[in-house]
Amino acid sequence: MRVSVAAALSFAHLFQGIAAQTWCGKNYMASQPPVPPGGQFPIPAVSSKPLLALRCAPVIKPYLPEDASSPAAFLIDAPVTFSQIQGAAPIDLPEHGGLGELVVTIKVNGRTLAKGPVAVNASKAELPFSLKNLKPQSTAFNAECSATYSAPGSKSKPQTFTASTTLSYLPNPPDGRSVTKMDMRTGALLAKPATGKGGAYETVFPVGFYTNFGGYLDSNTSLVDEIKSQGYLRFTVIHPVPTYDNLTALAEVVQRMEEVGIYLMYDMRWTYMNSTAVTEEVNRIKNSPALLLWYTGDEPDGTSDPLNATTNAYDLIYSLDGYHPVSLVLNCENYYWTEYTAGTDIVMQDTYMIGINATFSVRFNTPCTPDYGDCGCDNCKGEFEDISTRMDEFAERRFIDGWELSKAMWTVPQGFGADEYWSREPTGKEFVVQSVLAINHGALGVVSWNAPTTADITASAGTLSRSLTVMKEFILSPRATFEHVVTNRVDVGLWTVGGRTLVLATNLNYATAHFDLSSVRGLALKSLVAKQVLDSGAKLSGHVITLESVGTGGFIVGV
Repeated sequence: MRVSVAAALSFAHLFQGIAAQTWCGKNYMASQPPVPPGGQFPIPAVSSKPLLALRCAPVIKPYLPEDASSPAAFLIDAPVTFSQIQGAAPIDLPEHGGLGELVVTIKVNGRTLAKGPVAVNASKAELPFSLKNLKPQSTAFNAECSATYSAPGSKSKPQTFTASTTLSYLPNPPDGRSVTKMDMRTGALLAKPATGKGGAYETVFPVGFYTNFGGYLDSNTSLVDEIKSQGYLRFTVIHPVPTYDNLTALAEVVQRMEEVGIYLMYDMRWTYMNSTAVTEEVNRIKNSPALLLWYTGDEPDGTSDPLNATTNAYDLIYSLDGYHPVSLVLNCENYYWTEYTAGTDIVMQDTYMIGINATFSVRFNTPCTPDYGDCGCDNCKGEFEDISTRMDEFAERRFIDGWELSKAMWTVPQGFGADEYWSREPTGKEFVVQSVLAINHGALGVVSWNAPTTADITASAGTLSRSLTVMKEFILSPRATFEHVVTNRVDVGLWTVGGRTLVLATNLNYATAHFDLSSVRGLALKSLVAKQVLDSGAKLSGHVITLESVGTGGFIVGV
């Protein structure tokens, strides 16, 4: 989310004792000089010899006793790289022929839990194990992963590589409390219905809005019904925006969310650095069956919150609950990314590029550069590609830091405007472009700032949410293979499961554009049987998708 800098700093000072007038570490007032902000993500050094970076993580977080009757598993990544990324160590590879295999062993409390071969350069290889060898506990187990490697035909002493992770195997929660699991094969959330009346775990692709609590939700709980079931809209999550001055109204809103079956994203932006407040709030909310996940830092990089603040809150929340993931949003393009992202399971980005002047601050009458100024979208160009670039940067940093098996990414599309830095509001079609562009670049949740918004945006967001009830079966499937194509500013994601492919195409141009599926390996020269599942200005004829100006379409095709 983004409020005005002045308002953000006012609240930060009131609640957190921060008074520095910077944003993303940059001075932005005309009376201040440009000063390099620091905090840039370090570019890994280059190695002249190949390196292997062993990574490991459980497939599911958390496991419960209900999972003990089925095989559990660890995920193993073993990329070969020439960059000195987290955990990378030299590996002696053969000059010719195949690379061979690692023998990976995973131990908990000194006891071997899993062991097996994993190909060198593997991504998300699975090593099964049994939970029956462990007793559930409220704190996570420390797991040690090791791998030995001998190049094919080599008589040298085997090389050894190590990594560590945690395994969450929790006792059954108290009756009525929800559990949200993360499937780290995809990063998807798994949850039972928000009503608390039973049902199986299902994948959840959250679509919804940061929604004003004071003066909106707190005064009319029937708004929850409207958000859930306005015609065909089918939003899946509500993110009430604090402060929660009226706790009675908050309880009524949460209860109504349970009754209608819509998930809660609980926000502690103004209190997450206050351990007493966090403890009270977590204990107050954690037993709601509607709770999907927690939310702590709201642009903590923008306000330069203490670098350990998100991690401190994360650890405290897990000590109090542990059954729901933690999320936060980062606003800056490149400011202490690792430090703030360390304290979350889900990192969101809110790149608001619609209607900005990317080079001159209309609010503060100063230029915007990498070292100075605030134009409402940090280091942006004022084009849709700001979103895909931000998502790609986050994904690259996540990999460099060794977190690709433990953290997911979501997006916060702009649902506001005609205020401060932003000269206008997005159209509904532009809202869908923002959302789908981020999905094609790895986003697994879409929560927009903010509601109430325009009827056009609300309707378009509802159309997207409805389509995702079908599209999630591809996007969130562990069996899916993914291909990504960008041509002439048409961004296309393709997820294939079995003999069917979800094609999700979005046009970043303000003019009609076309995409020929014949250019995609596996779809060329074959007759396609297609079903359209998302229409925001797109049609498919034969192999050619025609997209209107900022149009988007989703199609399930078979051959």
